[in-house]
Amino acid sequence: MFRSVACLLMVIGLASCSGNRTDTDGQPSDTFALQDAADFSKQIERELATRGAYVAMVFRSGATQAALPDEIDYSHGSFWVYTPIETDDGRTLYGYAVYNLYHGIEDQTQSDLVQDWPLDFTRADDTGTVGIIIPNAAMQARILDVLASDDYYELHQSQYALMSSPTDLRFQNAPEFILDVVASAAWKTTDRDQIKVNIDAYFDETTIEIGGFGKFLAPIQDVRNHLQDQPGMIHTSSFASIAQFMENFDLSDESFELVSDVLPVEVDTGDTASEEDNQAQIQTLRRE
Repeated sequence: MFRSVACLLMVIGLASCSGNRTDTDGQPSDTFALQDAADFSKQIERELATRGAYVAMVFRSGATQAALPDEIDYSHGSFWVYTPIETDDGRTLYGYAVYNLYHGIEDQTQSDLVQDWPLDFTRADDTGTVGIIIPNAAMQARILDVLASDDYYELHQSQYALMSSPTDLRFQNAPEFILDVVASAAWKTTDRDQIKVNIDAYFDETTIEIGGFGKFLAPIQDVRNHLQDQPGMIHTSSFASIAQFMENFDLSDESFELVSDVLPVEVDTGDTASEEDNQAQIQTLRRE
């Protein structure tokens, strides 16, 4: 009984019954073997490049679908931007840089904006499936302008909540930050109050059904479950609701899901490589 209750609470907290690790802090799960994660990251890059995307939003999950609320497919999203990349040996290559909002490791109630790489993204994935939104050409240019300016940082609210309300200024998670950047680009404003007014008027939130007892227990189970911005039902932003919003207002070319060509594998914890070995292999994979 106690385990069933605990698992229910973990569903509320977007965590799995196997533990509280999620991908919202950017730490690797290594569900995939490192080479498979690298192959998946390259597959995503090829897919974006084939579709001519200079800017895209890509969503992943650090928990299995069974461990997420029915209304949520992915627990993290980020911007992928095609850019020149200088290697350690002085060469210039072209690929995607990844722009994230991650909560802290020591303090999970605070977040930072972190730029990392496709391999970092797929190392924190648990499912082998990602959701992708490709803005139209005009929106790609506008979003890129936001990302390249101080406006990007002004749109960040460092108070983190796992299920933040997209119409409330007090907290923010990664999908809401993506929505705020998209809204800023669409309406050409960095006024966060105005952005929230517009989102309230035009954005259909993702609603998560949870009873009063569940809402009472959620913050106890996970410090990231601030619910002060959720007076009734839980309303949040997600891959599906952001994709629908962008489609409704002709801001995107397409949205779709991409399944990895390789399957998740069990990691042999009795014979895992050291992090030093992993880092050496990662540097090699990034140069390929």
